[in-house]
Amino acid sequence: MRIIICGAGQVGYSIAAHLSREENDVTVIDMNKALIARINDELDVNGVVGFASNPNVLNAAGARDADMIIAVTRSDEVNMVACQIGHSLFGIPKKIARIREQAYLEPAWSNLFSRAHMPIDVIISPEVVIANDIYQRLAVPGTTSVITLGDGLAHMIGTLCKEDCPVVNTPLGELRTLFPDLSFQVVAILRNGRPVILDENDQLEVGDEVFFIVDTKHLRRTMAVFGHEEAEARSIVIAGGGNIGVGLLTLLKERAPGVRIKVIEQNEERARYLSEQFEGMTILHGSSLNRDILEESSIEHVETFVAVTNDDESNILGSLLSKQYGCKRAITLVSNNAYLPLIGTLGIDSLISPRSIIVATIMQHVRRGRIRGLHNLYDGFAEVIEAEVSEASSIVNTAVEDINLPREIIVGALIRGEKIIIPDPDFIVRPGDTIVILASHTQIHNVEKMFSVQVDLF
Repeated sequence: MRIIICGAGQVGYSIAAHLSREENDVTVIDMNKALIARINDELDVNGVVGFASNPNVLNAAGARDADMIIAVTRSDEVNMVACQIGHSLFGIPKKIARIREQAYLEPAWSNLFSRAHMPIDVIISPEVVIANDIYQRLAVPGTTSVITLGDGLAHMIGTLCKEDCPVVNTPLGELRTLFPDLSFQVVAILRNGRPVILDENDQLEVGDEVFFIVDTKHLRRTMAVFGHEEAEARSIVIAGGGNIGVGLLTLLKERAPGVRIKVIEQNEERARYLSEQFEGMTILHGSSLNRDILEESSIEHVETFVAVTNDDESNILGSLLSKQYGCKRAITLVSNNAYLPLIGTLGIDSLISPRSIIVATIMQHVRRGRIRGLHNLYDGFAEVIEAEVSEASSIVNTAVEDINLPREIIVGALIRGEKIIIPDPDFIVRPGDTIVILASHTQIHNVEKMFSVQVDLF
């Protein structure tokens, strides 16, 4: 596939890295010569220096033969115009744009991105996507990642193994024997930020981030297996009243009206705006690093502190201060990847990486074909694929244990009708089953071959 990516920042770079690894013909456009030089040096892609919405630049990038354009520059307007030109002048079939300004997305202007006006196929609003991610983590306390599978029949959960985790030092192969009434399976482990190739004799260690697929009916009890029995928060302090904070606040008001919420906002004008928009809500004007403000928020009685300001240091320090006061849990937004290795040692419960969330969201829309769902895990170390098994598949009427799989591909679950099944080795795969596979990015092509599933681009 020929793909043009507009923007060579963190998100554009990450998308280019994922797609180029899978033998796509990728061209990246950016005004910044240094960013293009870096991307040319480090990735197997073509770099073009120029303005992404300039027709001549797009033409030089191969727009006439492109199958897709992904516009993720810093400018909403450049992203929109690049997609419009890609459609009008070059007939690019698939157009994806990142748009931050919420005014463009208001219901009153819902026709803006229609086929007749500005035909962008997929709009990614970072603030909306991130707010939804945080809400899911609030809804399932103790998680670092929540992915819905099979229209809600199952979930892929990420969580940290802390010192009180009951199954630390327990071989993975014994977990289902120890908990026979729970339908779950460990499919991935991150240890010191690196994936572990799983074996049934492997044991969980303190500090591991474990990923498991679980029947939704057993989700709460399975979280307890990994040492997380936290109840849903009934009191929350949100530090940061920007678009992410407002998005989260709106979701909570709609879906969890009984939750007590306070917002800390440093900008006086913004704080006044929030007070007008959310009448009756407690809005505190000040910094989350100010102890007087934290005490005014009654932080010692708050269950969850959510830090979503535009400043990483404020988010990290505010989270640590809140926990020092006795707040039970901290969810922290951190944009600078340099801080990520430190987070686990600081006692922060859940990290929000905007880049990882946005890249994963875009990749869901990039891949289509005969699959029901595809989900990208942290920085693409693995992908979760939901694929329907066809009559022609080589694995039809085959026991799971007889499917010749590399270690980097794991059958996590099957969905048959309205039932989620964590398969035993002798379980027989039938036509029409939806199979949930976790595969490293290097194994995507093997997934295509083994399961007769073409993981196509759109």
